[in-house]
Amino acid sequence: METVSANFDAAYWQARYATGRDGWDAHTITPPLRTYFDQLDVAAQPRILIPGAGRAYEAEYLHQLDFRQVLVADIAPEALDALATRVPDFPRQHLLLADFFSLSNAPAYDLIVEQTFFCALNPALRPAYAQQCAHLLRPGGTLMGLLFDTDFGAVQEPPFGGSREEYRAYFAPYFEFRHFETSTNSLKPRQGRELFICLKRHSN
Repeated sequence: METVSANFDAAYWQARYATGRDGWDAHTITPPLRTYFDQLDVAAQPRILIPGAGRAYEAEYLHQLDFRQVLVADIAPEALDALATRVPDFPRQHLLLADFFSLSNAPAYDLIVEQTFFCALNPALRPAYAQQCAHLLRPGGTLMGLLFDTDFGAVQEPPFGGSREEYRAYFAPYFEFRHFETSTNSLKPRQGRELFICLKRHSN
């Protein structure tokens, strides 16, 4: 992959939303995440973070299931406004217009949900992403979601692909690998190209 120098800041993402260049947007929660969420214990009310949430269909689904500690973070106001419009009773204080790398771990999260955020970052930030996820999670907390297990070539803007071997090196210092395998129920255009991950933060 060629060196990518773009910052991909809030203005960049606002422009992509405004011009309809949002092909990552499935307009609904994807089947692998829905299946996982359906198995969560609502009574436990885990503290959940969805970073780089985009229009946050995952947060909408969790809210419908009566999870009440779901926080979404994005640097593009349009993305958060879309969720607020669709789900008027979603707590406004849980809509974080913020840089993922500046988020606090006080209090720590039980679960971080990854859905097309990792592939939107400059690849140079991937080691820092893994470290920040570990920082934000409590010991034993979970990072789960989907990563593109495919090569998009020498692209200069998101989405950026990669391989499971590359990804494993980023997460291994901080996480125990529970699931790290090709997703079996991806959306049709993504079948065979997504890696379902479920990683547990080391206890130390």
